[in-house]
Amino acid sequence: MNGPQPLTENLQSLAKLADDELQAVLLEGVSRTFALTIPQLPEKLYHAVANAYLLCRIVDTIEDEVSLTAEQKKHFCGGFIRIVKTGQGAEAFAAELAPLLSEQTIPAEHCLIHLIPRVIAITHTLDAAQIEALAACVETMANGMPVYQALDLHAGLKTLKDMDDYCYYVAGCVGEMLAKLFCHYSPQINAHRDELLKLSVSFGQGLQMTNILKDIWDDAKRGVCWLPQDIFTETGFDLADLTPETDDDRFRQGLEHLIGIAHGHLQNALSYTQLLPSHETGIRNFCLWALGMAILTLKKIKQNLSFNESDQVKISRNSVKTTIAVCKLTARNNLLLTLIFNLTSRDLKTPGWRYLPKSHTGQ
Repeated sequence: MNGPQPLTENLQSLAKLADDELQAVLLEGVSRTFALTIPQLPEKLYHAVANAYLLCRIVDTIEDEVSLTAEQKKHFCGGFIRIVKTGQGAEAFAAELAPLLSEQTIPAEHCLIHLIPRVIAITHTLDAAQIEALAACVETMANGMPVYQALDLHAGLKTLKDMDDYCYYVAGCVGEMLAKLFCHYSPQINAHRDELLKLSVSFGQGLQMTNILKDIWDDAKRGVCWLPQDIFTETGFDLADLTPETDDDRFRQGLEHLIGIAHGHLQNALSYTQLLPSHETGIRNFCLWALGMAILTLKKIKQNLSFNESDQVKISRNSVKTTIAVCKLTARNNLLLTLIFNLTSRDLKTPGWRYLPKSHTGQ
Protein backbone atom coordinates (compact mmCIF):
# COMPACT_ATOMS: atom_id res chain seq x y z
CA MET A 1 0.00 0.00 0.00
CA ASN A 2 2.82 2.43 0.76
CA GLY A 3 5.11 1.41 -2.14
CA PRO A 4 6.03 3.49 -5.16
CA GLN A 5 3.08 2.30 -7.28
CA PRO A 6 0.86 5.14 -8.57
CA LEU A 7 -2.65 5.22 -7.12
CA THR A 8 -4.29 4.07 -10.38
CA GLU A 9 -2.07 0.97 -10.57
CA ASN A 10 -2.70 0.24 -6.91
CA LEU A 11 -6.46 0.49 -7.43
CA GLN A 12 -6.36 -1.78 -10.48
CA SER A 13 -4.42 -4.47 -8.60
CA LEU A 14 -6.66 -4.14 -5.52
CA ALA A 15 -9.81 -4.46 -7.62
CA LYS A 16 -8.71 -7.95 -8.69
CA LEU A 17 -8.55 -9.26 -5.10
CA ALA A 18 -11.24 -11.44 -3.52
CA ASP A 19 -13.39 -9.73 -0.87
CA ASP A 20 -11.58 -10.97 2.26
CA GLU A 21 -8.18 -10.40 0.66
CA LEU A 22 -9.12 -6.85 -0.33
CA GLN A 23 -10.39 -6.04 3.16
CA ALA A 24 -7.20 -7.45 4.69
CA VAL A 25 -4.99 -5.26 2.47
CA LEU A 26 -7.09 -2.14 3.13
CA LEU A 27 -6.99 -2.82 6.88
CA GLU A 28 -3.22 -3.22 6.82
CA GLY A 29 -2.95 0.18 5.14
CA VAL A 30 -5.14 2.11 7.56
CA SER A 31 -4.60 0.33 10.90
CA ARG A 32 -1.86 -2.13 11.77
CA THR A 33 -3.50 -2.78 15.14
CA PHE A 34 -6.83 -3.87 13.67
CA ALA A 35 -5.06 -5.70 10.85
CA LEU A 36 -3.51 -7.75 13.68
CA THR A 37 -6.59 -8.25 15.90
CA ILE A 38 -9.50 -8.71 13.46
CA PRO A 39 -8.07 -11.90 11.84
CA GLN A 40 -8.28 -13.55 15.29
CA LEU A 41 -12.06 -13.62 14.93
CA PRO A 42 -13.95 -16.67 13.63
CA GLU A 43 -14.36 -16.63 9.85
CA LYS A 44 -18.10 -15.84 10.05
CA LEU A 45 -17.32 -12.72 12.09
CA TYR A 46 -14.13 -11.63 10.32
CA HIS A 47 -15.94 -10.69 7.12
CA ALA A 48 -18.42 -8.39 8.94
CA VAL A 49 -16.01 -6.85 11.46
CA ALA A 50 -13.36 -6.07 8.84
CA ASN A 51 -16.03 -4.37 6.75
CA ALA A 52 -17.36 -2.49 9.77
CA TYR A 53 -13.93 -1.12 10.58
CA LEU A 54 -13.44 0.09 6.99
CA LEU A 55 -16.83 1.85 7.07
CA CYS A 56 -15.85 3.61 10.31
CA ARG A 57 -12.51 4.56 8.81
CA ILE A 58 -14.27 6.18 5.86
CA VAL A 59 -16.21 8.39 8.32
CA ASP A 60 -12.92 9.20 10.11
CA THR A 61 -11.30 10.13 6.79
CA ILE A 62 -14.13 12.55 5.98
CA GLU A 63 -13.97 14.11 9.45
CA ASP A 64 -10.18 14.48 9.41
CA GLU A 65 -9.89 15.87 5.87
CA VAL A 66 -8.47 19.40 6.23
CA SER A 67 -9.60 20.53 2.77
CA LEU A 68 -13.31 19.97 3.49
CA THR A 69 -15.47 22.68 5.07
CA ALA A 70 -17.79 21.82 7.98
CA GLU A 71 -20.71 22.01 5.53
CA GLN A 72 -19.01 19.60 3.10
CA LYS A 73 -18.26 17.17 5.92
CA LYS A 74 -21.90 17.26 6.98
CA HIS A 75 -22.95 16.65 3.35
CA PHE A 76 -20.62 13.68 2.88
CA CYS A 77 -21.42 12.15 6.29
CA GLY A 78 -25.16 12.34 5.58
CA GLY A 79 -24.66 10.85 2.13
CA PHE A 80 -22.54 8.02 3.48
CA ILE A 81 -25.18 7.06 6.06
CA ARG A 82 -27.72 6.65 3.24
CA ILE A 83 -25.30 4.59 1.14
CA VAL A 84 -24.50 2.18 3.99
CA LYS A 85 -28.22 1.68 4.66
CA THR A 86 -29.31 1.25 1.05
CA GLY A 87 -26.22 0.13 -0.86
CA GLN A 88 -27.15 2.70 -3.53
CA GLY A 89 -25.12 5.63 -4.91
CA ALA A 90 -21.63 4.52 -3.86
CA GLU A 91 -20.02 5.11 -7.28
CA ALA A 92 -21.19 8.73 -7.52
CA PHE A 93 -20.28 9.36 -3.87
CA ALA A 94 -16.71 8.11 -4.30
CA ALA A 95 -16.32 10.07 -7.55
CA GLU A 96 -17.40 13.27 -5.78
CA LEU A 97 -15.31 12.81 -2.61
CA ALA A 98 -12.04 11.30 -3.91
CA PRO A 99 -10.81 14.39 -5.86
CA LEU A 100 -11.33 16.60 -2.79
CA LEU A 101 -8.88 14.68 -0.59
CA SER A 102 -5.62 16.49 0.16
CA GLU A 103 -2.07 15.14 0.33
CA GLN A 104 -2.37 15.20 4.13
CA THR A 105 -4.69 12.21 3.85
CA ILE A 106 -2.53 9.08 3.69
CA PRO A 107 -2.36 7.08 0.41
CA ALA A 108 -4.13 4.10 2.01
CA GLU A 109 -7.12 6.32 2.82
CA HIS A 110 -7.14 7.70 -0.74
CA CYS A 111 -7.39 4.07 -1.91
CA LEU A 112 -10.15 3.34 0.60
CA ILE A 113 -12.26 6.29 -0.61
CA HIS A 114 -11.81 5.29 -4.26
CA LEU A 115 -12.89 1.75 -3.34
CA ILE A 116 -16.04 2.75 -1.43
CA PRO A 117 -18.27 1.04 -4.07
CA ARG A 118 -16.49 -2.27 -3.48
CA VAL A 119 -16.56 -1.89 0.33
CA ILE A 120 -20.30 -1.13 0.23
CA ALA A 121 -20.91 -4.09 -2.10
CA ILE A 122 -19.27 -6.29 0.55
CA THR A 123 -21.45 -4.68 3.26
CA HIS A 124 -24.55 -5.74 1.37
CA THR A 125 -23.48 -9.39 1.18
CA LEU A 126 -23.95 -9.55 4.97
CA ASP A 127 -27.07 -10.70 6.84
CA ALA A 128 -29.77 -8.08 7.41
CA ALA A 129 -29.09 -7.98 11.18
CA GLN A 130 -25.38 -7.39 10.53
CA ILE A 131 -26.07 -4.59 8.04
CA GLU A 132 -28.44 -3.01 10.56
CA ALA A 133 -25.74 -3.08 13.27
CA LEU A 134 -23.14 -1.54 10.92
CA ALA A 135 -25.55 1.13 9.66
CA ALA A 136 -26.56 2.14 13.22
CA CYS A 137 -22.91 2.55 14.18
CA VAL A 138 -22.04 4.59 11.07
CA GLU A 139 -25.11 6.79 11.63
CA THR A 140 -24.22 7.50 15.26
CA MET A 141 -20.60 8.23 14.39
CA ALA A 142 -21.33 10.33 11.29
CA ASN A 143 -24.00 12.40 13.07
CA GLY A 144 -22.04 12.81 16.30
CA MET A 145 -18.54 13.65 15.15
CA PRO A 146 -19.40 16.84 13.15
CA VAL A 147 -20.73 18.41 16.38
CA TYR A 148 -17.12 18.69 17.57
CA GLN A 149 -15.91 20.31 14.33
CA ALA A 150 -17.71 23.52 15.30
CA LEU A 151 -16.23 23.75 18.80
CA ASP A 152 -13.15 25.66 19.91
CA LEU A 153 -11.20 22.80 21.46
CA HIS A 154 -7.83 24.42 22.14
CA ALA A 155 -8.63 24.46 25.88
CA GLY A 156 -10.38 21.10 26.09
CA LEU A 157 -13.96 19.95 26.56
CA LYS A 158 -15.92 21.47 29.43
CA THR A 159 -16.59 18.38 31.51
CA LEU A 160 -15.93 14.67 31.85
CA LYS A 161 -19.53 14.12 30.66
CA ASP A 162 -18.60 15.91 27.40
CA MET A 163 -15.56 13.66 27.07
CA ASP A 164 -17.81 10.63 27.69
CA ASP A 165 -20.13 11.80 24.90
CA TYR A 166 -17.23 12.29 22.48
CA CYS A 167 -15.83 8.85 23.33
CA TYR A 168 -19.26 7.34 22.67
CA TYR A 169 -19.48 8.88 19.18
CA VAL A 170 -16.02 7.69 18.14
CA ALA A 171 -15.64 4.40 20.06
CA GLY A 172 -18.57 3.46 22.31
CA CYS A 173 -20.92 3.04 19.35
CA VAL A 174 -18.31 0.77 17.73
CA GLY A 175 -18.30 -1.32 20.91
CA GLU A 176 -22.09 -1.60 20.73
CA MET A 177 -21.91 -2.69 17.09
CA LEU A 178 -19.33 -5.38 17.89
CA ALA A 179 -21.50 -6.67 20.74
CA LYS A 180 -24.47 -6.90 18.33
CA LEU A 181 -22.34 -8.78 15.78
CA PHE A 182 -21.07 -11.18 18.45
CA CYS A 183 -24.66 -11.80 19.63
CA HIS A 184 -25.82 -12.43 16.05
CA TYR A 185 -22.98 -14.92 15.63
CA SER A 186 -23.68 -16.97 18.78
CA PRO A 187 -26.93 -17.75 20.67
CA GLN A 188 -24.74 -18.46 23.72
CA ILE A 189 -23.31 -14.92 23.56
CA ASN A 190 -26.78 -13.51 22.82
CA ALA A 191 -27.95 -14.81 26.22
CA HIS A 192 -25.87 -11.98 27.76
CA ARG A 193 -26.93 -9.35 25.19
CA ASP A 194 -28.18 -6.61 27.56
CA GLU A 195 -25.15 -6.77 29.84
CA LEU A 196 -22.70 -6.95 26.91
CA LEU A 197 -24.28 -3.91 25.24
CA LYS A 198 -23.96 -1.91 28.45
CA LEU A 199 -20.35 -2.96 29.07
CA SER A 200 -19.40 -2.49 25.41
CA VAL A 201 -19.79 1.30 25.62
CA SER A 202 -17.45 1.37 28.62
CA PHE A 203 -14.98 -0.90 26.77
CA GLY A 204 -14.92 1.55 23.86
CA GLN A 205 -14.50 4.51 26.19
CA GLY A 206 -11.55 2.90 27.99
CA LEU A 207 -9.73 2.35 24.69
CA GLN A 208 -10.56 5.85 23.42
CA MET A 209 -9.50 7.56 26.67
CA THR A 210 -6.19 5.71 26.41
CA ASN A 211 -5.74 7.03 22.86
CA ILE A 212 -6.64 10.57 23.94
CA LEU A 213 -4.09 10.50 26.77
CA LYS A 214 -1.39 9.00 24.53
CA ASP A 215 -2.04 11.54 21.75
CA ILE A 216 -2.36 14.73 23.86
CA TRP A 217 0.63 16.37 22.20
CA ASP A 218 -0.11 15.23 18.64
CA ASP A 219 -3.60 16.72 19.03
CA ALA A 220 -2.16 19.92 20.56
CA LYS A 221 -0.13 20.52 17.39
CA ARG A 222 -3.48 20.69 15.55
CA GLY A 223 -4.88 23.09 18.15
CA VAL A 224 -7.13 20.41 19.64
CA CYS A 225 -7.47 19.13 23.22
CA TRP A 226 -9.93 16.39 24.19
CA LEU A 227 -9.22 16.57 27.94
CA PRO A 228 -12.09 17.65 30.26
CA GLN A 229 -11.59 21.05 31.90
CA ASP A 230 -13.44 20.17 35.12
CA ILE A 231 -10.95 17.42 36.05
CA PHE A 232 -8.09 19.93 35.80
CA THR A 233 -9.97 22.87 37.34
CA GLU A 234 -10.29 20.65 40.42
CA THR A 235 -6.49 20.31 40.59
CA GLY A 236 -6.00 24.05 39.94
CA PHE A 237 -4.70 23.82 36.35
CA ASP A 238 -6.12 25.71 33.36
CA LEU A 239 -5.98 23.67 30.12
CA ALA A 240 -5.78 26.94 28.15
CA ASP A 241 -2.20 27.19 29.49
CA LEU A 242 -1.19 23.72 28.28
CA THR A 243 1.91 23.52 26.04
CA PRO A 244 4.49 20.76 25.38
CA GLU A 245 6.75 22.69 27.79
CA THR A 246 4.22 22.42 30.63
CA ASP A 247 5.87 21.14 33.81
CA ASP A 248 3.17 21.38 36.45
CA ASP A 249 2.23 18.96 39.24
CA ARG A 250 -1.40 20.12 38.99
CA PHE A 251 -1.55 18.98 35.35
CA ARG A 252 0.11 15.67 36.22
CA GLN A 253 -2.42 15.14 39.02
CA GLY A 254 -5.28 15.67 36.54
CA LEU A 255 -3.68 13.11 34.21
CA GLU A 256 -3.47 10.62 37.09
CA HIS A 257 -7.19 11.10 37.76
CA LEU A 258 -8.05 10.44 34.09
CA ILE A 259 -5.83 7.34 34.08
CA GLY A 260 -7.81 6.10 37.09
CA ILE A 261 -11.11 6.68 35.27
CA ALA A 262 -9.81 4.90 32.15
CA HIS A 263 -8.71 2.00 34.36
CA GLY A 264 -12.31 1.65 35.62
CA HIS A 265 -13.58 1.42 32.04
CA LEU A 266 -10.95 -1.19 31.19
CA GLN A 267 -12.07 -3.20 34.22
CA ASN A 268 -15.50 -3.25 32.56
CA ALA A 269 -13.78 -4.37 29.35
CA LEU A 270 -12.41 -7.36 31.25
CA SER A 271 -15.89 -8.17 32.62
CA TYR A 272 -17.23 -7.97 29.06
CA THR A 273 -14.59 -10.39 27.79
CA GLN A 274 -15.21 -12.81 30.66
CA LEU A 275 -18.91 -13.02 29.71
CA LEU A 276 -17.94 -14.49 26.33
CA PRO A 277 -17.89 -18.33 26.18
CA SER A 278 -14.44 -19.61 27.14
CA HIS A 279 -14.24 -21.77 24.00
CA GLU A 280 -14.58 -18.65 21.79
CA THR A 281 -10.86 -17.98 22.08
CA GLY A 282 -10.74 -15.99 18.83
CA ILE A 283 -13.28 -13.42 20.06
CA ARG A 284 -11.70 -13.36 23.51
CA ASN A 285 -8.24 -12.74 22.04
CA PHE A 286 -9.64 -9.97 19.82
CA CYS A 287 -10.85 -8.23 23.00
CA LEU A 288 -7.92 -9.14 25.24
CA TRP A 289 -5.19 -7.93 22.89
CA ALA A 290 -6.80 -4.47 22.70
CA LEU A 291 -7.34 -4.46 26.47
CA GLY A 292 -3.77 -5.58 27.22
CA MET A 293 -2.20 -2.97 24.95
CA ALA A 294 -4.36 -0.24 26.51
CA ILE A 295 -3.27 -1.25 30.03
CA LEU A 296 0.42 -1.20 29.03
CA THR A 297 -0.01 2.22 27.38
CA LEU A 298 -1.65 3.67 30.51
CA LYS A 299 1.18 2.22 32.62
CA LYS A 300 3.76 3.96 30.41
CA ILE A 301 1.88 7.26 30.74
CA LYS A 302 1.57 6.85 34.53
CA GLN A 303 5.33 6.18 34.76
CA ASN A 304 6.12 9.22 32.61
CA LEU A 305 3.51 11.88 33.39
CA SER A 306 5.87 14.57 32.07
CA PHE A 307 5.96 13.08 28.54
CA ASN A 308 5.56 15.60 25.71
CA GLU A 309 5.57 13.31 22.63
CA SER A 310 3.39 10.28 21.96
CA ASP A 311 6.45 8.20 20.99
CA GLN A 312 7.66 8.46 24.61
CA VAL A 313 4.68 6.38 25.77
CA LYS A 314 4.37 4.06 22.79
CA ILE A 315 4.59 0.41 23.80
CA SER A 316 7.39 -1.61 22.23
CA ARG A 317 6.96 -4.44 19.73
CA ASN A 318 8.27 -6.83 22.37
CA SER A 319 5.53 -5.67 24.75
CA VAL A 320 2.93 -6.30 22.04
CA LYS A 321 4.34 -9.80 21.42
CA THR A 322 4.34 -10.56 25.15
CA THR A 323 0.74 -9.32 25.48
CA ILE A 324 -0.34 -11.58 22.62
CA ALA A 325 1.49 -14.60 24.06
CA VAL A 326 0.04 -14.13 27.57
CA CYS A 327 -3.48 -13.63 26.20
CA LYS A 328 -3.25 -16.78 24.09
CA LEU A 329 -2.15 -18.81 27.12
CA THR A 330 -4.81 -17.46 29.49
CA ALA A 331 -7.76 -16.57 27.21
CA ARG A 332 -9.99 -19.42 28.45
CA ASN A 333 -9.38 -18.91 32.19
CA ASN A 334 -11.39 -16.11 33.84
CA LEU A 335 -9.61 -16.47 37.18
CA LEU A 336 -6.16 -16.12 35.59
CA LEU A 337 -7.34 -13.16 33.49
CA THR A 338 -8.57 -11.36 36.61
CA LEU A 339 -5.29 -12.07 38.41
CA ILE A 340 -3.16 -10.78 35.51
CA PHE A 341 -5.36 -7.70 35.07
CA ASN A 342 -5.14 -6.83 38.78
CA LEU A 343 -1.36 -7.36 38.86
CA THR A 344 -0.57 -5.35 35.73
CA SER A 345 -2.98 -2.49 36.40
CA ARG A 346 -2.71 -2.06 40.17
CA ASP A 347 -0.69 1.17 39.83
CA LEU A 348 -3.32 2.84 37.63
CA LYS A 349 -5.89 3.44 40.35
CA THR A 350 -6.17 6.77 42.18
CA PRO A 351 -6.96 5.81 45.79
CA GLY A 352 -8.55 8.53 47.87
CA TRP A 353 -9.97 10.41 44.88
CA ARG A 354 -13.48 10.24 43.46
CA TYR A 355 -14.92 12.27 40.61
CA LEU A 356 -17.74 14.53 41.79
CA PRO A 357 -19.45 16.14 38.79
CA LYS A 358 -20.51 19.73 39.26
CA SER A 359 -23.70 21.06 37.72
CA HIS A 360 -23.05 22.30 34.20
CA THR A 361 -24.79 23.20 30.98
CA GLY A 362 -22.52 21.02 28.84
CA GLN A 363 -20.71 21.76 25.62
